[in-house]
Amino acid sequence: MKYTAAVPKQAPQTQTAKKPKSGKVVARKTVPPGEVRIIGGLYKRSKLPVADRPGLRPTPDRVRETLFNWLGQDLTGWRCADVFAGTGVLGFEAASRGAAEVLVCEQDPGLVEKLKALQLKLKADMVRVERGDGVSLLRRLSPGSMQLVFLDPPFESPLFEPALKAAAQALHETGFVYLEAPKAWTDEELAAAGLQVHRFGKAGAVHFHLLVKIKEKSEGA
Repeated sequence: MKYTAAVPKQAPQTQTAKKPKSGKVVARKTVPPGEVRIIGGLYKRSKLPVADRPGLRPTPDRVRETLFNWLGQDLTGWRCADVFAGTGVLGFEAASRGAAEVLVCEQDPGLVEKLKALQLKLKADMVRVERGDGVSLLRRLSPGSMQLVFLDPPFESPLFEPALKAAAQALHETGFVYLEAPKAWTDEELAAAGLQVHRFGKAGAVHFHLLVKIKEKSEGA
């Protein structure tokens, strides 16, 4: 865990199920890739290891390509936070594309060590790796300080609503929240956090969103 029509997301590959003699189809366990690569910018083609952890779902290349097309590719000067980092591919992708500061937060101590090793290997001085709770980190940030927040909590966790509210509090008025979830979030559901959908895509069972703050209507509008 863990500073425009959509291109379909490439879901993690699951081998075709075999039929046993009984005729019943038995699905095989989805196996995550052993590594992912940064696809653009300064660190393009750099490899990031994918540890064998339950629920670890690195965001695939095609989804990241779509996301950064939505964002305009160049993040020069942006402050970003990847608060359920896992492999850290979203945070390091942002750093690769010019972000001035990237906070990468992860709870798993083994993953934190891998993230720190990657930061040193890439000499990515703009990246700061922290071990801890992503929601708590967002709550500690200065209001309006982030241009981009990545949210990819474990799908079975109850962290989506608190993470969205904390991200909105830390988000600049013109900033973005990227959200991966097992369902599509509607504007009605997001309103409680002061957010709304700007872009949306779906790949397999994964729904990915680019969110913005709800714009307050001026008086007389």
